[in-house]
Amino acid sequence: MNDMRSRTALVTGASTGIGRAIALALGRAGYDLAVTDLDAAWLADLAAEPDLAGHKVAPIALDLRSERSIAQAISLATEALGPIDLLVNNAGRALQQPATDVTSAEWNDVIDINLKGSFFLSTAFARDCIARKRSGAVVSMASTHGLTGIAGRSVYGISKGGIIQMTRMLAIEWAPLGIRVNAVAPATVLTPSREKMLSEPQARARMLARIPLGRFPSAEEVAAAVCYLASDAAATITGQTLVLDGGVTAA
Repeated sequence: MNDMRSRTALVTGASTGIGRAIALALGRAGYDLAVTDLDAAWLADLAAEPDLAGHKVAPIALDLRSERSIAQAISLATEALGPIDLLVNNAGRALQQPATDVTSAEWNDVIDINLKGSFFLSTAFARDCIARKRSGAVVSMASTHGLTGIAGRSVYGISKGGIIQMTRMLAIEWAPLGIRVNAVAPATVLTPSREKMLSEPQARARMLARIPLGRFPSAEEVAAAVCYLASDAAATITGQTLVLDGGVTAA
């Protein structure tokens, strides 16, 4: 990658929650940013954040279900910032549904956004790196649901398990090109929406009981993991999934 002052990143699903925290952390680390969501208007207040002051910020509309939208997002990002050094696949769709009740349309929606869209955005990013003869890094958001079994989350967990295997496969294929590919797999993260969901004491206690450390990871901790995997300190790390789960997968 280039000197930190000129590094650039594209972050998907950046308007809220983990994606927003990642964008802000990368801004503090010196990155210029292309930030995406379904509607670019959702990103207006992010671009005005003090942590991003002095950095280029390009809000871009992106629908990961459309290869045309993916190609356009890469084009707009490079037009605004120059070559992109880092791709963060954060955008995703959750689904809480018994497996026997999942419809074909629900399956397609989750897989198309979480896995298929991340794959084709990653390959578009890699093609741009190859064309420009540049190295780069991809960090994708996985989940402990892609590593363990849990009731009522089958399609989401399958999509995140796919992200973990995608990380391994692309890392091996792209290592000769100087493109590193890693993932971060957190347990339930206390974003504002999750805080509301877990405001009921019994529901919160049930979730915490699964975590040996007895606490949820924060969005800022996930963002710090992304920044680490993107940094020169992780220059020899590729094909790995960094698990932030308080011991869930070790128990």
